[in-house]
Amino acid sequence: PAATATIRPGAALLTQLNSRSGNACTANFVFTAGTATYLGMAAHCAGTGSREAGSGCTEPTLPIGTSVLVRRSDGGTSPGRLAYSSWLTMRQRGERDPQRCEYNDFALVALNPADAARVNPTVPVLGGPTGLDTDGVRKGEQIATYSPNDKGKAVKTGTSLGDGANGLLHYVATRPPGIPGDSGSGFLDSRGAAFGVLSTAFDDAQHSNGVIDLASALAYASRYGPLGPVNLVPGNAPSVAVSL
Repeated sequence: PAATATIRPGAALLTQLNSRSGNACTANFVFTAGTATYLGMAAHCAGTGSREAGSGCTEPTLPIGTSVLVRRSDGGTSPGRLAYSSWLTMRQRGERDPQRCEYNDFALVALNPADAARVNPTVPVLGGPTGLDTDGVRKGEQIATYSPNDKGKAVKTGTSLGDGANGLLHYVATRPPGIPGDSGSGFLDSRGAAFGVLSTAFDDAQHSNGVIDLASALAYASRYGPLGPVNLVPGNAPSVAVSL
């Protein structure tokens, strides 16, 4: 029930890198694999190096089982753990596709079973996701994201600028653009379907962002990851208050 759900898309995810620093990112959507419940996160949020130095197939990252703290909407926190990382899986497999290495930036944070009752998969304000987008977003299509952790506007709307990397990446422009702390936040297409996860910021005239293709990332996780088939949990119908 919405009244008691305190873990939702947009939750802040805090990963401790060492005794002095950590990464703060944003949960995208809710997923299940078997009987367990997970929050989606960008894989680079558990990275320990600089992404400018290489790709997800070579960048150093924290291991499976690493603690990830989930900040709830009631002000409390719940423990989570890194259960899947595309970066670790690609490295273990010896992935050689450079575009896949660069743009498969997805991880899953396992929640404790006791916290399952706190979870609501509906994206706040926007509603959805209505399902998983599997055919990409057309150039000019209206898109939206919920990223409340950068002390700015929580709901960001904009347009698709087209695809790249053989459909593994979507270029998007929102106002304001995504900034550090928004990494991992989920993107909805004009139908309210989940299509991407915020991964990259570009220093161009439009201050665009790179959003990895969620359907491709889930297919990779389901086929090669340790959890088996991973499924997106849909939310309520999109809100009429915010036009997609």
